[in-house]
Amino acid sequence: MADYTLREVQQQVDNWVSEVGKGYWSPHEMLARLVEEVGETARLINHLYGPKQKKNSEQAQELSSELADILFTVICLANSQGIDLQEAFEQMMQKYSVRDSNRYQ
Repeated sequence: MADYTLREVQQQVDNWVSEVGKGYWSPHEMLARLVEEVGETARLINHLYGPKQKKNSEQAQELSSELADILFTVICLANSQGIDLQEAFEQMMQKYSVRDSNRYQ
């Protein structure tokens, strides 16, 4: 599989939403979806590393899949708001690099 920039991933999601998804949901609906996906990830992490064991009747889940669901939802929200995640990520890393350069030493 090829490596993609964040911009390329955002374009890939936008193409899919335009062709299959028939447009983006409202920001409120996407936020609700994001919270749902984060909750599913939290439940899975609790099953994998916490005290609560998965029921035998529950389907197996992959952490990578749950994290990808979160990423997809974040990309949808960003796309719907015209946010360039690559630019935002680069700015965030610059901020952390300066602010936290000596924090964890």
